[in-house]
Amino acid sequence: MSKYKVLIDSSVWIEYFKNGAPSEVDFLINENLACTNDLILSEILPILIKNNEKDAIEGLRSIENIPLQIDWELIQEYQVLNLKNGLNQIGIPDLIIIQQVIQEKLSLLSLDKHFKLMREFLSYELFEINT
Repeated sequence: MSKYKVLIDSSVWIEYFKNGAPSEVDFLINENLACTNDLILSEILPILIKNNEKDAIEGLRSIENIPLQIDWELIQEYQVLNLKNGLNQIGIPDLIIIQQVIQEKLSLLSLDKHFKLMREFLSYELFEINT
């Protein structure tokens, strides 16, 4: 794993809360290397709030939140690259995450196959976990 901050994608958090903690997530949290952003929190927190999962909510909110600084022109460039490389199903949230990872020099921990595919033509560090 990287010695730098690792943005944990919502796909990992869903697995984390559904099936228990992958050891990679525990390691990142314990070493203060885990981070999140408002996009990821907006995907995860509503169901936790609905289900009154107070410990999970408090835990997520205690992780460093990296502010988003969305560069829409860059997002469009990434989408053009995706289309040129045959990736037609990449959503804007994934592009925002990638832009932040690259811009902030973060690593990314994800189960989402789109991130693995985009790494073939965009430069960023991606960690995958075994579930």
